[in-house]
Amino acid sequence: MQTLLIIDMQNAWLDEHPRFDIEAIKQRINLTSKQFRQSGWPVIFVQHEDENVRVGSKEWDIHQDLIRVDGDHYIHKTACDAFANTNLKVLLRELGSSSLTLCGLATEFCVDTTIRASLSQGYDVIALSDAHTTANRPHLTAETIIQHHNWMWTNIAAPQHRKIQVISTHDYLKNI
Repeated sequence: MQTLLIIDMQNAWLDEHPRFDIEAIKQRINLTSKQFRQSGWPVIFVQHEDENVRVGSKEWDIHQDLIRVDGDHYIHKTACDAFANTNLKVLLRELGSSSLTLCGLATEFCVDTTIRASLSQGYDVIALSDAHTTANRPHLTAETIIQHHNWMWTNIAAPQHRKIQVISTHDYLKNI
């Protein structure tokens, strides 16, 4: 079964810095989560906690522009890898997940790390090429970081019997 992971789309990270194409990213994530729910597939929100962003705080909450419904699942993490010291793998097993679709924030940190971990944990991965974002960094623009990671994921050597597909939200949704 396909499962959607929406990574770190929280107030703290969306209010902290301008994020590339953020309004369109939120719309694409909402379209994808709506289709997943209509298909009876799970939606999991992954939330990052650190010393400044505590569980239950306004900063920790999922951004209000993202649609959430009863039945969605939530994972709390403290590292870039959504599998590290969380119950994500147990939840995915309970849900019967075999393939993960990933989107969210930040491209070069938690999205990239979780994509790589997902492959290593034995899941096929779909990376939505236009539904992850980041901020400009001192050495690269956000748009360049996103382009680089989309290229890298397309060309990454996945573990044996695992596959990764990098596809636009539009193309992905028209095929499910």
